[in-house]
Amino acid sequence: MNTVKSRILILLLLVVLPGFSASAVCAYYLVPEWATLTASYQNYRRVSESPSATATQISIARTAQEIHRINCLAEGVGLLLGGIIFSMGIHGICMLPPKTIDGN
Repeated sequence: MNTVKSRILILLLLVVLPGFSASAVCAYYLVPEWATLTASYQNYRRVSESPSATATQISIARTAQEIHRINCLAEGVGLLLGGIIFSMGIHGICMLPPKTIDGN
C-alpha cells in the first residue's frame, strides 16, 4: 500500500471518523435537550411571574431550567470539540505533500 494512501486511511479512521461521530452524537442529544430547555425556561418564567408563586416553587423551576442549560452547554461543547477534531483530520489530509501523492 502506498504510504500516502495509508496516511490518508489512518487520518480518516483515527481522526476524521471519530471527530464526525462525536459531533453527530452530541448533536443528536443536543436537539431534544434544547427543546426541553425551552419548555423548562417557559415554565420558570410562568412560575416567577405568577403572583401566587412561593419562593420554593420559583427555586425549583429555576433549578430545573439551570439543569437543562448545563446539559445544553455540555452537549454544545462536545459538538464543537468533535468538529475541531474532524477539521484537524481534514486539514491533515489536505496538508499531505503533493509530491508524495503523485509518487514523484
